[in-house]
Amino acid sequence: MRLSRLSRTTLAVVAGLILVIVYVPLFVVLVNSFSTSTSLSWPPPGFTLEWWQRAFQSAGAMEAVGTSVFVAIIATAIALVLGTLISFALQRFDFFGRHTVNLLVILPIALPGIITGIALNNFFRTIMGVPLSIWTVVIAHATFCIVTVFNNVIARLRRTGTKLEEASADLGAGVWTTFRLVTFPQLRSALLAGGLLAFALSFDEIIVTTFTAGSGVTTLPIFILNNMFRPNQAPIVSVIAVVLVLVSIIPIWLAQRLSGEEQQRR
Repeated sequence: MRLSRLSRTTLAVVAGLILVIVYVPLFVVLVNSFSTSTSLSWPPPGFTLEWWQRAFQSAGAMEAVGTSVFVAIIATAIALVLGTLISFALQRFDFFGRHTVNLLVILPIALPGIITGIALNNFFRTIMGVPLSIWTVVIAHATFCIVTVFNNVIARLRRTGTKLEEASADLGAGVWTTFRLVTFPQLRSALLAGGLLAFALSFDEIIVTTFTAGSGVTTLPIFILNNMFRPNQAPIVSVIAVVLVLVSIIPIWLAQRLSGEEQQRR
């Protein structure tokens, strides 16, 4: 399908406006992290590195970073295991209710975060009688991180098929040998991409975290929210927000690069 010059121009203008609306505020946050103003006045009266130094010396901020990294790593590990197993079950086996299970697996990422948060809060506190803690946050994050791993792995399984695995079995290889030498190498980049996306998704999650974190559990997004309107904390919050953006962008960029390289090889 070929578009007319007017259509191409219109699409280019609309796309440009959307990019401006999305990225100009991020640029403003970046500039404010170097501003000498404590109230983030615009334009900045001057520039300084003081806020970056204070942010990295803040015990609360560093503790929040450590908590977010810990939660993201554990949730990603759980998602890699469960997401991969579910992908194999739904792609390689035919059973009653398979499509329903597929829908239920994907549903957590489609639901509004506040709905998921309220549901998990009720599940932990009312049904299970479990006090909220860092582990309830890990479980909550794993519920939607599974979806990113699941989508990547099942898409790869659909493309690769089972011919190589069947050939390996015909040649006498066992199940684990076939998985180690045939299946896993085909899934490696999909697992890595899914894991990176799951880590990024968990690291900057705030809505579900707010409903499932116990007292004293402060992830980096919650730290930003708690300090945003405190006196003289706005520039430090801007620094942490810039770091959060960078930490979120890098895994997504790597995942995209891995997916693109895999498609080129095919």
